Amino acid sequence: MEDRFNTTAGWVLFAGIVALGLSSLSARHFGADKNERPDIMGYAIAGVEAEGDEGAKEVPIETLLATADPAKGEATFKKCASCHTINAGGANGIGPNLNGIVGKPIGKHAAGFAYSPDLAGHGGNWDWASLNLWLEGPKKFVPGTKMSFAGLADGVERANLIAYLNTQGSNLPLPAAPAADAAPAEGAAPAAAEPAKK
Repeated sequence: MEDRFNTTAGWVLFAGIVALGLSSLSARHFGADKNERPDIMGYAIAGVEAEGDEGAKEVPIETLLATADPAKGEATFKKCASCHTINAGGANGIGPNLNGIVGKPIGKHAAGFAYSPDLAGHGGNWDWASLNLWLEGPKKFVPGTKMSFAGLADGVERANLIAYLNTQGSNLPLPAAPAADAAPAEGAAPAAAEPAKK
């Protein structure tokens, strides 16, 4: 009996030593005892800015629309198709039919659809900027909206989708991309005027 107890106690002690050693090795290897942020994050978290991005500015939607791909936007629209239709004369679903939405009044486009009071009372039209803000986060754009979609974080994906929506009944000319340096720095010499084109 005593031999069995000693053998069992020895194995338990050995297992504890191995566990302690492996814990120490894994802490050194994976940096588990460090409180610093890793150099490369595993994945982006919505609403959390990456370090060093404080000075980064978002590219204007007009610039993104200049190179937008409606075919990729059609693929993105599949995320919307469970609630919305896009075909001309299509029925409203959980969400309104979106055919010809670009340029139309916000919250009034689809006849017979029961828009939330906050969206219906928002005012303005679905222009490039408002569509961009809406697709980025509907609840940020209109806090009282009934739409539960979280939004699209990627500006290029939003631009592709807006370009696709425009091809579905609106067909408005895309806006011109803003100039890279719209306003010269204070004290800088004004840029020379371009000669008039004939």
